[in-house]
Amino acid sequence: MPVVDVRLVDVVKKFGDAVAVDHIDLEVNDGEFFSLLGPSGCGKTTTLRMIGGFEEPTSGLIELQGRDVTWLPPYQRNVNTVFQSYALFPHLTIFENVAFGLRRKKVKDSEIKARVSEMLALVELPGYERRKPTQISGGQAQRVALARALINRPAVLLLDEPLGALDLKLRRQMQVELKRIQQEVGITFIYVTHDQEEAMTMSDRIAVMNKGRYEQLGDPESLYERPTTRFVAGFLGISNLLPGTVDSRGGQHAGIRLADDTVVRAPAALVEGRDRVAVGIRPEKIRLREETDPTPAGHNELFGVVKDASYLGVSTQYQVEARGGARLTVYEQNVQRATKSELWSAGEAVRLTWSPDHSFVVADQASHPSPGATDPTTPDQLEPEERS
Repeated sequence: MPVVDVRLVDVVKKFGDAVAVDHIDLEVNDGEFFSLLGPSGCGKTTTLRMIGGFEEPTSGLIELQGRDVTWLPPYQRNVNTVFQSYALFPHLTIFENVAFGLRRKKVKDSEIKARVSEMLALVELPGYERRKPTQISGGQAQRVALARALINRPAVLLLDEPLGALDLKLRRQMQVELKRIQQEVGITFIYVTHDQEEAMTMSDRIAVMNKGRYEQLGDPESLYERPTTRFVAGFLGISNLLPGTVDSRGGQHAGIRLADDTVVRAPAALVEGRDRVAVGIRPEKIRLREETDPTPAGHNELFGVVKDASYLGVSTQYQVEARGGARLTVYEQNVQRATKSELWSAGEAVRLTWSPDHSFVVADQASHPSPGATDPTTPDQLEPEERS
């Protein structure tokens, strides 16, 4: 059994009448890279701040390594936080910024020197000890902030959108570096982000949050391949959702009859206890074929017309209108065709095929707030951290 580092039990946080976090239960395991993912105002930053002690819950229990820390201030919790703003001291050298926490604890100079050197080596900044924060780049400043947070050897490191201020290329580089550092130090990381690619790249598990609760929790592959709600399906990439009625349940796959009477199949286990559903299929799982080409044995098929083609270099994104009126997005790797002139053109009739095993199933309705919850996304009702 994994050791639980952080436990939240029935935690609620209200700002006036607005419910920012709505009766959340959560366990984060020791040594895990865990992400809270969701749009602005979903409650992810408020949840992180309550774990760190920067916000007090309205009700509920917060435990750190089995200890009740619900009402303890930040300095009495064995956690550190890295913010998007870095918060480095501009008048101090990089060495002194990293050493700041150790000096407050009155650690011996010899140990401070050794541990600062160790941390700067970990974040790949040896030789930067004498520079000031104004003399380094944004990516390097983020590494310094990380080293300063890790040097005190916290049980848990909290990271609040720490890469948000970086450009795209640097952000992707830092994603790889953060995961490497987390694996090397073995400390539990709890990471807040609205960027699904960022969460998918680094996380062992992700809680996808919406309106103060998480709608689904799991590893990145499970969340992407088997989303259980419309919100998760739409937030983690693009999904084609086709409403229908369960038509047959026998065997490995269930049949689902769409509005135009076409029957498509999905794993039978996904439709248990349901009648009205929406069948989901990711754009890259669909193959486009000539309308007269045969469908591979056992595959689902729809007929449609290409409405738009957007050449993206590595791939082409197609918008296809199926005969029943549904619009589907399809991604096709351009390696499958030699030149741009060989791509499908608007107006061409096509056959769309995919394996039933690539289908997922969600309830045939949009996500709604939890009973009794208030939509917390009105900016004026929230603390600043939840407005962005």
